[in-house]
Amino acid sequence: MSTDSTTTAEARYLEPLPTDLDSEIWHSCPPIHITHYWTGEQAPAARHAEARLCWNDEGLTVRFVCEQREPLIVADNPVTDVKTIGLWDRDVCEIFIAPDYANASQYFEFEAAPTGEWIDLGIQFNPSGRETEWDYASGMTTTNKIGLGQIVIAMTIPWSKRIPKPKCGDEWKANLFRCVGPDEATRYLAWRPTRTPEPNFHVPEVFGVLRFV
Repeated sequence: MSTDSTTTAEARYLEPLPTDLDSEIWHSCPPIHITHYWTGEQAPAARHAEARLCWNDEGLTVRFVCEQREPLIVADNPVTDVKTIGLWDRDVCEIFIAPDYANASQYFEFEAAPTGEWIDLGIQFNPSGRETEWDYASGMTTTNKIGLGQIVIAMTIPWSKRIPKPKCGDEWKANLFRCVGPDEATRYLAWRPTRTPEPNFHVPEVFGVLRFV
């Protein structure tokens, strides 16, 4: 099935899920290109990233491959056994997923850094504003590799009562992001640009489609 890669991402069923970041099996998963800033402006190629998604009966895995031509913005003493609040202020890759296609205002935020740091959050938009569930615990795991001119980051999110296992053909809403560099005005890249006046990834109405195949 052909899809518009600017609005629809596919997660390919794989058994088992790949654990090797360099496995050739990743190439069977369609790429999602993260090449624009949140404004919609094209970002330089030296900041581009690619994401590929796969799933099985255990969970969902997303792997980001990022160009890295500048010094990393990371913690001097990373902590990886608990979630890192404020991780978005440094270099990270992110995925937001809304399992209920009809209610994208309720979604989950997952981030991972090149250091192995991570964070998972539950998000709910209400008439009064955005509410964040800071103690949400998904059981996510991460792997990462820092190479010459490139970083690779993967996150695996297990199925649960709140993120139930989909069926082949199901569609969720989602967006994918990369934060890179020190400049607040130019560090936020998005698969689906949010086009807000100030940098803001929390715009569920622009989420794309995540299709499980």
